[in-house]
Amino acid sequence: MITLDQGPNRVNVVVFGEFTLADFKEFEEAVLFKLKFEGVVHVLMDLRAMSGFTLDVAWEEIKFSRQHSRDFGRIAVLTTDQWATWSAWVSQLFVEADVEVFHEEDDAQAWLAQAAEATE
Repeated sequence: MITLDQGPNRVNVVVFGEFTLADFKEFEEAVLFKLKFEGVVHVLMDLRAMSGFTLDVAWEEIKFSRQHSRDFGRIAVLTTDQWATWSAWVSQLFVEADVEVFHEEDDAQAWLAQAAEATE
């Protein structure tokens, strides 16, 4: 299950439990809406409560990232899991965004806020 919170050029996602294809599709829709009406999107992906993800999510993420490789500005991944950290590093292969992994939400929020200030 996920929750989404959106702001200007920003999508915040919190994943609870297993990250499913339906969850990822919901995230895709939010990002596509932002891209259409606001341009480059910054993302905060909070994976601290994620227990895992389905294989179809991994495949969909690769396809979506490749199709939108230039549409992301900064992606902050909030996690304490080494697997998620490695996955974030691999994601950098498919997008031209700045991807950083954080353990503290305040640090992630501050880093994303810097990007917002730069575009104003």
